[in-house]
Amino acid sequence: MEGVTDPCFRAVVLAQHGPQELGGACTEFLRVVDHSYRVGQVEKHLGPNQGSIPVGVQLMGGNEACLAATAESVLQTEASFLDLNFGCPTKGALNGCAGAALLREPARIESIVRACVRACGQALPVTAKIRAGWDDARSVEALARAAEAGGAALLTIHCRTRSEHYTSDIDWTRISRAVSSVRIPVCGNGGVQCHQDLERMRTETGCAYVMIGHAALADPWIFSGREVDAQTAASFLHAYGLALMGAGAGPRKRAARLKQLLKVWRAGNLLPSEAERQEWMAEKNSERLLERIAERACATETLGNAASPRNLA
Repeated sequence: MEGVTDPCFRAVVLAQHGPQELGGACTEFLRVVDHSYRVGQVEKHLGPNQGSIPVGVQLMGGNEACLAATAESVLQTEASFLDLNFGCPTKGALNGCAGAALLREPARIESIVRACVRACGQALPVTAKIRAGWDDARSVEALARAAEAGGAALLTIHCRTRSEHYTSDIDWTRISRAVSSVRIPVCGNGGVQCHQDLERMRTETGCAYVMIGHAALADPWIFSGREVDAQTAASFLHAYGLALMGAGAGPRKRAARLKQLLKVWRAGNLLPSEAERQEWMAEKNSERLLERIAERACATETLGNAASPRNLA
């Protein structure tokens, strides 16, 4: 989700939902390597306050002292919680001994969580996100208990292992195993493709919450299950482009970000065929792409709300 779920995208998604439909959201991770982040840097990453829906700051790193110091900065912002990423499987994360690299060391996960909990005290909840394991899921219970022992208020578990990356294969029993091994609430993640999957995951695994990542890029209304038309779908993309422009992004950057969504977009039947999707993706004139989206949106659609409880972005 890095490079996509920026404050602009998040703001447009949150504006269409109430807290009963979308229970919370998280920033893309702040990569903490060999230095801590100041309050102003965290605030830029967090973006402006979005009202009634809680938004947390996610950190990823392996340097316990720098993570704890950054947690102290997060504490001075309007963040609703602090999330620690122990699940990112990218080479950059692994080379920095961060993200999923720490799945091989449950004791370090526990220690990092504890350090950040101490930094935040009672003022800010600390949550943790893990994968089911490194190369296999044999240690999923140990990993879940490590996060709980460190003081995490909530655990999110992605059902795939690090080696499985984002393959189509999913095994939700791994989420069930995490639920059974800890007393804190568990948020399930991975393999959700449609709104109906939310309740199915909760029913099958016993998890209290569901986190949605990539599927929300294809359909930002997946949290509520609202069926939108093509004009409303285009209006979302147009609003996102305007938000990016307001943040200082030029036409090329706005078009590039919109293409990241168009590549997977399925809401509103805006792109009814793969040929039409490829036509939009092949548009080299950034201004023309932005104009096409504005034309489809007519810049008049009001993005509304619907209802479905306990989902996270």
